[in-house]
Amino acid sequence: MADERRFAGIEAGGTKFVCALATADGRILARERVETADPALTLSQTLEFFGRAGRAHGAPTAAGIASFGPLDLDPASPAYGSIVSTPKPGWSDVNILAAVRDGLGVPTRIDTDVNAAALAEGRHGAAKGCHTHAYVTVGTGIGVGLVAGGRSLIARGHAEMGHIPVPRGPGDDFAGVCSYHGDCLEGMASGPAMAARWGCPAQDLAPDHSAWAMQAHYVAALCCTLIYTVRPDRIVIGGGVFEQPGLHAHVRRVLEPMLAGYGLSPHERDLDTLIVAPGLVETPPGLLGALELARQAADG
Repeated sequence: MADERRFAGIEAGGTKFVCALATADGRILARERVETADPALTLSQTLEFFGRAGRAHGAPTAAGIASFGPLDLDPASPAYGSIVSTPKPGWSDVNILAAVRDGLGVPTRIDTDVNAAALAEGRHGAAKGCHTHAYVTVGTGIGVGLVAGGRSLIARGHAEMGHIPVPRGPGDDFAGVCSYHGDCLEGMASGPAMAARWGCPAQDLAPDHSAWAMQAHYVAALCCTLIYTVRPDRIVIGGGVFEQPGLHAHVRRVLEPMLAGYGLSPHERDLDTLIVAPGLVETPPGLLGALELARQAADG
């Protein structure tokens, strides 16, 4: 018998909310962009969209939210589902989970945008069939989502692997741009770090610029940490910086001597299949991940 359920998905970003109503098999029936402005207005417009879409296509059975953060993800916390301490004006302490759950009256799950993207890559994209995988995004910031057994590995708070310390590249004396840590991973290898280091945006750098060797070093260091701690079946690397052709291959070349062959399974030695580009390019992976969160909320 066909699954007639409808799922509501929200990719909640600092600039826009992308909202979609979809069938159980992932077909999007209605989609709308809502500007991220005053929280009350943004959330009311989001709920109004789902009201219209539900009347046209069937009311959602469950909802999922892939959100910017930081987020309180501790189910025991009174603030569970809230955006906390964000620089986005007006959004600190807004409980986005409660607003959507109560507004739609359906089971609702929330997770980080990068964890949701990881879920989507596991269900539909480059990590399909993997038991454990990581999704890395390198752009304005650096985020890492981790999935095992089809579920994201959620800490009590908003995980921040972009702020781990990393070994400096050979001869690198750049101070880093992180306002908290200076030369953490994000401070050395995010899009703003590249622009500050080289004097122009990453997309303006020539393919043979030395910037890409430096970038490969820092992302390879992250991959080395992931391999020896999480042992993922696959590491998917996306984000604006990694639109540069050849950068994934460059990371693999730098990573191999870092690992030095120590303690690796045959699968982990095959870096061509371990380190890959995203498989989802047409529909935002965060939105697809939000729909997967809705599915999980419906299934319990």
